[in-house]
Amino acid sequence: MYKLQSHHACITWIFIHKVKSKNHRFLVCEIYISTVQKKKTHSLSLDSSASPSYHRSRIQMCDNSYPKTASWKEDKDCCTWDGVVCDQTTRHVIGLDLSCSWLRGPIHSNSTLFFLPHLRTLNLAGNCFNDSLISLEFGKFKSLTHLNLSYSCFSGKIPYEISHLSSLVSLDLSFSDGLLIKTPVWKRVIHNLTQLRELLLDESDMSSIRPNSLMNLSSSLTTLSLNYCKLRGKLENSILCLPSIQTLDLGFNFNLNLGSLPKSNWSSSYLKFLDLSSISFLEKLPDSIGNLKSLKHLDLYNCSFTGSISTSLGNLTKLTYLALSSNNFSGLLPLSLFNLPNLSSLYLDNNQLVSPLPNHVSGLLSLKDLYLSSNFLNGTLPSSLFNLPSLVKLYLDGNQFIGEIGEFKSNSLEHLDLGYNKLQGSIPRSISRFVNLTYLSLSSNNLISMLELDMFSKLKNLNHLDLSSNLVSINNNVTYTLPKLSSLNLSSCNIHEFPIFLRMATTLQFLDLSKNRIYGQVPKWLGDMGRDSLYFLDLHDNLLQGPFPTLNFLSLVFLFVSNNKLTGEIPSLICNARSLYVLDLSHNNLSGVVPKCLIHSNVLSVLDLRMNRLHANKIETTSLKKLYNICKMTVWRE
Repeated sequence: MYKLQSHHACITWIFIHKVKSKNHRFLVCEIYISTVQKKKTHSLSLDSSASPSYHRSRIQMCDNSYPKTASWKEDKDCCTWDGVVCDQTTRHVIGLDLSCSWLRGPIHSNSTLFFLPHLRTLNLAGNCFNDSLISLEFGKFKSLTHLNLSYSCFSGKIPYEISHLSSLVSLDLSFSDGLLIKTPVWKRVIHNLTQLRELLLDESDMSSIRPNSLMNLSSSLTTLSLNYCKLRGKLENSILCLPSIQTLDLGFNFNLNLGSLPKSNWSSSYLKFLDLSSISFLEKLPDSIGNLKSLKHLDLYNCSFTGSISTSLGNLTKLTYLALSSNNFSGLLPLSLFNLPNLSSLYLDNNQLVSPLPNHVSGLLSLKDLYLSSNFLNGTLPSSLFNLPSLVKLYLDGNQFIGEIGEFKSNSLEHLDLGYNKLQGSIPRSISRFVNLTYLSLSSNNLISMLELDMFSKLKNLNHLDLSSNLVSINNNVTYTLPKLSSLNLSSCNIHEFPIFLRMATTLQFLDLSKNRIYGQVPKWLGDMGRDSLYFLDLHDNLLQGPFPTLNFLSLVFLFVSNNKLTGEIPSLICNARSLYVLDLSHNNLSGVVPKCLIHSNVLSVLDLRMNRLHANKIETTSLKKLYNICKMTVWRE
């Protein structure tokens, strides 16, 4: 039975039972209105408190989730209900799709879900069944060909009874909360489920399974997805050559040994998706990779490949996703990669590539994500890079690029990181066109920038702004707001005053204005900025004077105000920051008594009060030893 908990006083139950007609017997759906107390069977509960955002945060496939069972009406034929499929002749319920339907609670063995013996397809993905066990009763669906319990918060051992579903063509138990597959169950799955074409067990615990047993799966398998399954030991690389395989995901099995990739006779007209990320190979990427002409998705992240990137990758013209990040590739960027017409995502970051970017990258018309961070790339940035019409994320930080940043002609960027290069000149004014920009980092270059109204005021979606270690000027004669700004880093920018636009930064979480020449008293409005959100504030190494600022930050975790010229006492308001973990007020002219809340805090881990004229009595000095990591402080004892 399925219980709908809604705003109604009664509860709707679906009851499947046999009735007689004049000519034949068949299953029909009837609705009974009853109270919970009158029923002894269990049901699935609709979580009326859930919201679409909750389910979107759990799984992308639930972006448009809604409670399907909420639309079921007792005066309608159940075969017309959302998610229910019936046989047109017998009217048996043969399909049930309640994926992303806001269902919660355990599925008990006496649930009337198991009163549907003719089910062929069952999809309960994207719900939350409270880390309950997968019921043994699932093994009674003898006609079941497709079972999907992914992303549904099941836990514990996968029951032996799953191996009874000998008609299964597709089994998806992926991305639950640590399902465990033991060897006896696995052996029966291999022996009994000979019709399987799709097997997805991502993030299940298969640590006790011998990897080479995978070779006993059906040769007709088209999908095998075992990402992060804790597989360990030797697996023959012939797994890569299964004749019908289209999707093969063995990624993040850190202790899996595939030996080496096939260097000859490796071709497939079917393989479209290959993920071997975080499996160590310690060899060059063989040219044979270019024979997989049907590949659309290739992920070789963190595989310890060495040498140059094979130019044969340019043969894979159907590629939409290519990840070669965090390897030891060296040498030049293959020009062939910049002529893949369907490529949407290219990740080459964290390697040792040394070369300029090609002058023409305009062939990447479908490119959305380009990650080239942390290499040794050099030269100037080609103008064609700024003209890519679909580019959303561009990460070139941590290289050796020189010259100026050209003007952008597209307006699609949402993430831009050019930090830690040797770029010069000013920030291009065309950056104001990126109305969807959320992340901007130009840190650690030789740029000259004026934080002006007409450049930044249009960036209403900007969440992260990092201009640190550049030469920045602030125009405080005009005001503008960045309503979604949560992180601002203007460290080492040679600024002389607090940016006045911060007065309206009510969502700010991270603020670094350290190593500047900000002079005078801390403005009163700074204490109310991000009052409920700010957790990191760094003002160290400035020229701040006057009394310690009145800070009303309730969520503050890290506070650095060292190497200034602050005077007076530490205000007791600092005690309101109950999550304070690191406090550095060293090298100021503070005086008075150290607030007791700092001394007796169970949260504070680092307290640095050196080079001040603060007082603490003997009891308080003794209590300071309770801190986990206490720096020396200059204390005058009364």
